[in-house]
Amino acid sequence: MESGVFIRILAGAAACLCVAGCEVAEEDRPVTARDFPRPYRPVSDLGSNAFSTEQIRDDRQEAQTVMDQADITRGMTVADIGAGEGYYTVRLAARVGENGRVLAQDIDEDALRRLGNRVERERLDNVSIALGETDDPGLPHDSFDRIFMVHMYHEITEPYALLWRMRPALRDGGQVIVVDTDRPADQHGINPQLLFCEFERVGYRLVEFVRKPQIAGYYAQFEVVGDRPEPRDIEPCVQPGDTSTEFSLTEEDTSGDNDEFQGS
Repeated sequence: MESGVFIRILAGAAACLCVAGCEVAEEDRPVTARDFPRPYRPVSDLGSNAFSTEQIRDDRQEAQTVMDQADITRGMTVADIGAGEGYYTVRLAARVGENGRVLAQDIDEDALRRLGNRVERERLDNVSIALGETDDPGLPHDSFDRIFMVHMYHEITEPYALLWRMRPALRDGGQVIVVDTDRPADQHGINPQLLFCEFERVGYRLVEFVRKPQIAGYYAQFEVVGDRPEPRDIEPCVQPGDTSTEFSLTEEDTSGDNDEFQGS
């Protein structure tokens, strides 16, 4: 597939007119995010931290499927961004074992308090909890084999800043795992082509993409490639006022166009 190919996406993902998530005034953005471009696309309101009941998710083997796909093994160090009530946190803790570590991060202090109580109740000694910011996950550098972002990417208001600051937290060979749903970004999902583009603009490469019924959506896996761009050099995937349903992507962006893709 040649670079510059035009990919058709859902109109709602590119059109920002009259959508609250796209109309944030510059002075209302975090000061620490203002060197980065806005996404210029809808952003979903924060939803319930309980995506669905844990039993339903376990019945369809969601976490097991995702952890198997991500090759999570004992002794790994993993971050769970947007951990919420801790569905993935507790299952990751069991998978990595006592010699592994899990950092559960969220911007919702109430959710973190509830998760903290759960961690204490279940005696998960290999779990730590941290409060993040909308534009900065606050992760320690060179620390993680995997970073999970499950059914939450569509709620990130400053994706370029957050992804940029997240990069140094990955160890050599570390990867970012995104699980989300293919629907407009203001309807608690994100078109995968737009997801690929936003990651690519900050210096990540798509290495795997699959759709699986067990996860009620799709699975995308990214790794760092090249140098981290300067914040002001990042070109947003959607331009201000763009009402088009198309935008131009590079060859790397389009590698995950098929329902199942695995990079070299």
